[in-house]
This record gives sequence, C-alpha cells and structure tokens, in this order.
Amino acid sequence: MKAMILAAGRGERLRPLTDSTPKPLLHAGGKALIVWHLERLAAAGWREVVINHAYLGEQIEAALGNGDSFGLRIAYSREPPGALETAGGIAAALPLLGEHPFLTVNGDIWCDWDFSRARDVAQLLDERLAHLVLVSNPPHHPGGDFRLAGKNVQLAVGGSSDALTYAGIGVFRPEFFAGIARGTAMKLRPLLDTGIGLGMISGERHAGRWVDVGTPERLAALDRELARAA
Repeated sequence: MKAMILAAGRGERLRPLTDSTPKPLLHAGGKALIVWHLERLAAAGWREVVINHAYLGEQIEAALGNGDSFGLRIAYSREPPGALETAGGIAAALPLLGEHPFLTVNGDIWCDWDFSRARDVAQLLDERLAHLVLVSNPPHHPGGDFRLAGKNVQLAVGGSSDALTYAGIGVFRPEFFAGIARGTAMKLRPLLDTGIGLGMISGERHAGRWVDVGTPERLAALDRELARAA
C-alpha cells in the first residue's frame, strides 16, 4: 500500500512565510511539517510515498531527496504552475500510486492519527470507494462538513450539531478518481459529495490531536505546543 502527501498548494493564507518557502517545508517543533508525516509513515511500516508539488516544488525535492534518509522511497508527481487542486492532483498521480487503495494526507496538517490503521481500512472498504478521517470542528471552521451515521459519511446540513470536519486524511480506491482526465484541475469536495450521495464513503472520528496549519498564528501555536512536548 502506498501513501500520498498532498504538497502542491500555494499557501496563500500563510504568506509572507510561503513567499519563499513551500508550506510543507515550514517548521513546527523543530521539523518541517512534511517531515513529521514522513517519519510517522516510516514508523508505521510504509516504504513507498508519492508527493505532488507545484509551487517551489524544487525545494521539496531538494530537501527530501529520494527518501533514503527516512527509510522510504519517494516518487514525485510534478504539477504545472497553479497546481491541479486536490482531486486533480491525485488523479494525475494515479500512475505512481498503482491499482490498490492508497492513503492520502494533506501536507499542511499535523495529526497523530495512527497511519498503520490505513491498511485495515483498505481491507474493509468492500464496495466503498473511500474512507475519511473526521475530526471535531476547529474554531475557524465551526460549521463542519460531514457527519457520521454509523460508519457511513453523510453531508452535514444546516449547521448540524453532530457535524464534523474532514481531517485531510483519507483512504481511496483509484477508481474514485477514474473519471478525471489527467491534467484536469478539480477540487475534492464535489467528488466527495457525489460519493456520499451514492453511499460509497465510510468514515471514522479521530479524537486525538489535529491541527490545520493554515495561518502563521496557527503554525506558531503548534510550534510552541510541540516544543513543550519535546
């Protein structure tokens, strides 16, 4: 099973920090955000990782190389300027990801979800095409996105009290992205909404630590938290 780290975004909300540094290489707790992911993936038994990039992508490749220093093999999916959005980026990387279910992780989050669980999830997908990790709504996204009905993900409508937020971590079958022509820019949300309507998406709630590192203030807060825990 392979993992993909989504690292192609421009990081507009993190400017000016991202004017000269791609957001996955911003540091918290003494490490680049993407390095936290790579180390945890390696510790959970992963060996093959795909990373997509666009903005300042050469810096990502220079910093991480082929993955040897992490005990991994890293392949890069290079996107055009402006990137392809989440679904488009995953679709473009499918030749590198292969024919089996794969894990995806947003490069600009910090989360202690157990990556080894992805293998169990992949075996239990059955007829479903995707499995999402959901978390409690953060202050900057109080309305949430989805809700859980057992293991089924449903849309959260009208500020539902049990609404949850997508953590940016999911397990997907390649077929979920098969309808996207390679090189097409497309967001993930429309695909998720369609899949939910067809009953093709399962999910779980993660009660541990999760941070959407979307602003300099949240990055600084995470840095202080990780430094205290070191």
